Amino acid sequence: MFSKILIANRGEIACRIIKTARRMGIKTVAVYSDADRDALHVAMADEAVHIGPAAAAQSYLVIDKIVEACRQTGAQAVHPGYGFLSEREAFPKALEAAGIVFIGPNPGAIAAMGDKIESKKAASAAQVSTVPGFLGVIESPEHAVTIADEIGYPVMIKASAGGGGKGMRIAYSAGEVAEGFARARSEAASSFGDDRVFVEKFITDPRHIEIQVIGDKHGNVVYLGERECSIQRRNQKVIEEAPSPLLDEATRRKMGEQAVALAKAVNYDSAGTVEFVAGQDKSFYFLEMNTRLQVEHPVTEMITGLDLVELMIRVAAGETLPIAQDDVKLNGWAVESRVYAEDPTRNFLPSIGRLTTYRPPEEGKLGEAIVRNDTGVEEGSEIAIHYDPMIAKLVTWAPTRDEAITSQAQALDAFAIDGIRHNVPFLSALMHHPRWQEGRLSTGFIAEEFPNGFEAPKPAGEVARRLAAAAAAIDHLLNERKRGISGQMREPYLLRFEQERVVLLGDQRFEAVVETTNDGVMVAFADGTEWMVESDWLPGEPVWTGTIDGEPVAIQVRSLLNGVFLQHAGAAAEARVYTRREAELAALMPVKEVGGSGKQLLCPMPGLVKSIMVIPGQEVKAGEPLAVVEAMKMENMLRAERDGTVQTIQAKEGDSLAVDAVIMDFA
Repeated sequence: MFSKILIANRGEIACRIIKTARRMGIKTVAVYSDADRDALHVAMADEAVHIGPAAAAQSYLVIDKIVEACRQTGAQAVHPGYGFLSEREAFPKALEAAGIVFIGPNPGAIAAMGDKIESKKAASAAQVSTVPGFLGVIESPEHAVTIADEIGYPVMIKASAGGGGKGMRIAYSAGEVAEGFARARSEAASSFGDDRVFVEKFITDPRHIEIQVIGDKHGNVVYLGERECSIQRRNQKVIEEAPSPLLDEATRRKMGEQAVALAKAVNYDSAGTVEFVAGQDKSFYFLEMNTRLQVEHPVTEMITGLDLVELMIRVAAGETLPIAQDDVKLNGWAVESRVYAEDPTRNFLPSIGRLTTYRPPEEGKLGEAIVRNDTGVEEGSEIAIHYDPMIAKLVTWAPTRDEAITSQAQALDAFAIDGIRHNVPFLSALMHHPRWQEGRLSTGFIAEEFPNGFEAPKPAGEVARRLAAAAAAIDHLLNERKRGISGQMREPYLLRFEQERVVLLGDQRFEAVVETTNDGVMVAFADGTEWMVESDWLPGEPVWTGTIDGEPVAIQVRSLLNGVFLQHAGAAAEARVYTRREAELAALMPVKEVGGSGKQLLCPMPGLVKSIMVIPGQEVKAGEPLAVVEAMKMENMLRAERDGTVQTIQAKEGDSLAVDAVIMDFA
């Protein structure tokens, strides 16, 4: 077994690998760029080596720098994580030439499977069902249009060396093919150093289901069940679960056996994932094979009890797989939410900045459920523009799917993040969505259920009552603290606060009587319902935890002028608690209207200007492309919202812009 390994990655996955290596008694070496000098993975590792500037192309993607870091530290093996060099055939070859072991598949398997064009040819040869498409290299937009016309719309344009949703576009017309081809090639070149793309038929209303496989160097390969990854946005997975609510045992076995046959055909000898696009009728077609550890591997670990990182290390060291196919048992259900630094209310555009608050839910066993949080940050960490926007992967396990979803929802409510915008409110709303809870999934789920983007819904029904009760209890606690302030004109014991209160939850009004009992705070609403609220919450804590009517509840709390902002179960509202007279006066206060102007194109996210597509004086129509801005490896096309004339352009290609920076003005 190795005594020291180097992790050629950063962030969450680097920390994840370090944890397993530490448990196995293996020392670790981290590598880092200028942007990651103070990163968590650097602090966690036994040693760390600086490998260059912030740009991945000058640091994490430079093979020679990784090999040199191994030489400097005496690392015997390298785990690539996912992304970066994990699927580059040249990387394990360079390591092998330097006498270093690659903790991943052999170069031949990477060549056969890592390239999406070649992998489809290999899958076809292994008699795995494949999606209709053109497997050759496409050289021009015109060629892509011709192919798409022959296949039939819609089509998927995909980077051959891609992954993570980058270099991928869906096109419904010839015009979208031409534009998508250019964007996909550009993203592929910047993210993977390989601009080849291919075109295949896009299956409508599909589900994304993948099979985890693991092989050793002695010809053994097993599959470890499936993962459902259909909840996606911009072809990037958002929520994963294992097993899939679609599959039955017969379909699972058929998919697994095909995945194993494909892996054996290329002598696969590590952890890998065979991805399928599945129809609602349980039909399935080979999509691609990822020759690396997947982001969503924790859900498989939770239902199998296996540590995939440990298995990868052991088979890389030459050990035989410790399990046979009959040993693999699926137990319970696991759900994973990807917590991203992005603003869900602004079309999920990336957000950067410092994590002034980062308080994930407590990990470990909670009743019958288990909570796990894989992360690469801590409070005070900075989310930079250079890399993927993932903050954490929140995973919950429970005996049943319903219980796993409930545990996930509760954990998300307890996840406090400040300093940047993030998608926790969106994830929380998803957990309470009826269609998700019923398992009626497809890769179009988010686009179909949130066609106008996401805005946290107003609290309704029991959620609204729960928040109103919590707001009343919070206000009651604050009033009790006020009684203890020294130097008041009246002694604290002479102060009496009115028990009759009016809770304003956004535009909803609740009348209540609030009083302290031996057990907590009793909130009696005007309709006769009574809610007992118990909590050890202290003012200033970002998450209120306690019980309401006997049920455990977590609520996000942020201070406002004369009130608090509350967020729970995907809903959010400003809450203010008044006496009856205060409520009457508050209703008379004028509401300030916020003005706006549509005569400027503002940068919707911190990003790099890739291109300006218009000139001063040019007339533009609504929907016409104006500029391309890149952030966190994704290119975003900015279009005209209405007809107009470009007056001035205030940014140029290559500029790094802050959010809401003016790109151009319109007459």
